[in-house]
Amino acid sequence: MNSSSSPMSTNKKSVVIVSDILTRSPSSLIFVLVLNTLHAWFYISVECDLSSVDATMSIIIRMTLCSDDDDNDLKQLYDHVKNEYDREETNLLSLGDVLRNMGKFDLAEKYYRRWLSELPSNDPSLGMLYERLGTVADAKGEYDTSLEWYQKSLEIDMRTRPSDHVNIGSTHNSIGNVHGNKGDRGRALESYNRAVSLFKQAHDENHPHLAGFYNNIGNIYQEEKKYFEALDFYEKSLGIQENHLPPDHPDLGGSYNNIGIVHWCLGHYDLALDHYNRSLKISLKSLPAQHADIASTYVNMGLAYEDKDELE
Repeated sequence: MNSSSSPMSTNKKSVVIVSDILTRSPSSLIFVLVLNTLHAWFYISVECDLSSVDATMSIIIRMTLCSDDDDNDLKQLYDHVKNEYDREETNLLSLGDVLRNMGKFDLAEKYYRRWLSELPSNDPSLGMLYERLGTVADAKGEYDTSLEWYQKSLEIDMRTRPSDHVNIGSTHNSIGNVHGNKGDRGRALESYNRAVSLFKQAHDENHPHLAGFYNNIGNIYQEEKKYFEALDFYEKSLGIQENHLPPDHPDLGGSYNNIGIVHWCLGHYDLALDHYNRSLKISLKSLPAQHADIASTYVNMGLAYEDKDELE
């Protein structure tokens, strides 16, 4: 007797991509996976208990079947993430990268230093390794040490690469981040502008890296209460992101939120709420429901509504 049910198709390979680490703490990690299987798209958030990297992890998985309306946008996000993160190389550097993204900075530094001890003094990858060590030191709050590593990376790249190389501009941007973390806005802005100048000389003005540089410059101007300058750079950043990212990428939500904050500071409450709503719409589709960015946007919206009511 033939069964009325059909067997599940197996001719389509299941693919899982980790899109990004969304939140982290010393004891937990939340990240998102995009699963393409059985001719359907699933959006999955995974929460891991990382109290000890040697212990068995406690994992909470939430999986949502996407609707037909979501399918196209999710596929665009999936394709972008696959190109961004799909790497076959596994070595001490990539292991250190994983630990760094998990917030395990001491362990990441341990593996970076192990790799450093195995490299000859003239190895071309030293600049990249110094850059990673600078990133870890910055994350640990060791800002002077971070600047030393970044300077070493910069010196190697300037000797071995063209002056307009992507790594050099990106390192200047990272140095700017460290100065910003130290509260030295002037030197941070100087480093960001140097990064922008290098990219403009070497690439078109819509290079995706420039979006991050412009956003960082906007942050400095916002901190200095130079709101119109901040708005100009946030909008430049958003324009580049819209050319390179899928429509529901979390970075777009972050840019809309930043623009909303500036409008709120300027007393443009309706414009602020419009941008907060755009940010929220993207974040609700691309981030786990408990993500801190969603909570922050709700808080910002509440403040804007409160100030708008007082004005009226």
